[in-house]
Amino acid sequence: MTNHSIESLTHWTAQILESCQVPPEDALQAAQLMVRSELRGYATHGMTRLPSYVERLLAKDFNPHARLRQREFPGGVVLDADGAMGQIAGAEAVRLGLQALEQTASVLVAIQSCGHMGALGVYALQAAEAGAMCLVGQRTPPLLAMEGFAGAAIGHNPIAFGCPAAGEPPIVFDIACSVAARGHVLLAAREGRDIPTGWALDPDGRPTTDPKAALAGSLLPMGGHKGIGIAMMVECLAGALAATAESFAPEWQHVPASGAMGRQSAFIWMVKPQAFAPQPMLADYMHQWIDHYRDCGGEHARLPGQRGAEQEQRAQREGIALPESLTRELSALGTRRQLAFFA
Repeated sequence: MTNHSIESLTHWTAQILESCQVPPEDALQAAQLMVRSELRGYATHGMTRLPSYVERLLAKDFNPHARLRQREFPGGVVLDADGAMGQIAGAEAVRLGLQALEQTASVLVAIQSCGHMGALGVYALQAAEAGAMCLVGQRTPPLLAMEGFAGAAIGHNPIAFGCPAAGEPPIVFDIACSVAARGHVLLAAREGRDIPTGWALDPDGRPTTDPKAALAGSLLPMGGHKGIGIAMMVECLAGALAATAESFAPEWQHVPASGAMGRQSAFIWMVKPQAFAPQPMLADYMHQWIDHYRDCGGEHARLPGQRGAEQEQRAQREGIALPESLTRELSALGTRRQLAFFA
């Protein structure tokens, strides 16, 4: 493992994105979110995604010159991301949502035509740090199937939740609807190792531990039909509410080999907690259930987001530790883009 300073890694990442014609301000925004995802432990959705994002930008699957536009109405915003990188669209959706909460108790931002947003937990975290409860989801092309299915039937549709907790780091819960995120399968294929039994199916609908067969086949849903049900919920909120004519285009219905998808849709739903429950009632209730949870679990009781907050604090002091395999991959990317990666 090699440690890198947050500032240096962010600056280099922004430069890489700028080399793909992303405007400097947008490049910095995306770089900050990717690096923060890395330092909070979202290893499959942090810096390892940069090469695939560059690939998508150069292929014009992500629009480096996107012009984001929004349509606002009471309780809602429709954000047309114009094919922007998901990090740029997601950050703008959080900003619009928080702005709307200044006038309303709840707002749903439907995001049209954006790229892969990376770790959805960072957007939920941003909202929670600003005092809002937040639910985030992104629709993906079909990736999930049950054993015996003829093919992938629905997206693995990741979802995240963030909530302020007085005196605590925000609660942040971030999952895909598959047993394991596709990023873990991509990582296993890159490193030449098997995946655990129960993660995926091969193209014939049979269980497999071969990551390459899994990538050609489909992922299994967490909790069986329960995972499929949550994926359907995200499909309704992130897919249907943000649907455009582009949503039906065949080229946006499959997953590229790199795993970074363009022209997808998402939603961010924010709630202003104090509009529903006055202080100190709200804070007292949060403390009550958190204390009871910890009393029952002892050293085993950890709130979602706690580990990420601890890792982020450690990285602020010590820098970000990157695996040697990822360092080599980023170094190769830097060579291709004529922006040497630092040792």
